[in-house]
Amino acid sequence: MLTGGTDIDGGTPPSAAPVRGRIRTGCAAKGANVTESAGNSTRPGNVPALERATSIPWEDWVALFESAGAKTLGHTEIARIAREKIPASVENPDWWAQGAAIAFEQYAGLRVPGQSSTGSFRVSASRTVEMDRDAAIESWAGVVAGLDHHLGHLTTGRRRSRTEKRTFWRANLEGSGVVEVSAVAKDDSRSVVAVEHNGLPDADSIEAWRAHWKELLAQI
Repeated sequence: MLTGGTDIDGGTPPSAAPVRGRIRTGCAAKGANVTESAGNSTRPGNVPALERATSIPWEDWVALFESAGAKTLGHTEIARIAREKIPASVENPDWWAQGAAIAFEQYAGLRVPGQSSTGSFRVSASRTVEMDRDAAIESWAGVVAGLDHHLGHLTTGRRRSRTEKRTFWRANLEGSGVVEVSAVAKDDSRSVVAVEHNGLPDADSIEAWRAHWKELLAQI
């Protein structure tokens, strides 16, 4: 069921190949790939992924939303319209409904790349590592243990948690939102570590934060 308050302007779609590239931050990547995840997923590259996953051309999505008056609706209502359109055979339809809503909101000028439905901004990055998810978060915690500030913002409220599928590290950044680092098993020997930074006050610092998190991910 589509969750009314969910806005997933971030994360890698389950059936879309990620865009991979080596880290260019001056730190050794240890042979890993870094994904600029589709956090800031309003970029044009996500439309082809949406089309492939749903088998619905972008022009049809636009026609659907415009006929429903989506330019005057909130994010939750737009996502619900999309959810009703997605075929039952599509894997993770709620995720794609959110993605379709976000893409249209960008198309219609209702939000800019990196902006959430609340008006704040976010950025994300991820890396595949050769260790299990708990070890990956332990390694991340070690990398940031001595960092009281990130790009000049005081770090407070560090905490860890674990669910059946994911292991988390979270912290607050004074004046710059919240960062969540999650690790999920990719296969028997590898995990994907993803940084999701939410609550940026504007878009100007997105690329600086992206570079910062990618540099730290490279040290795991």
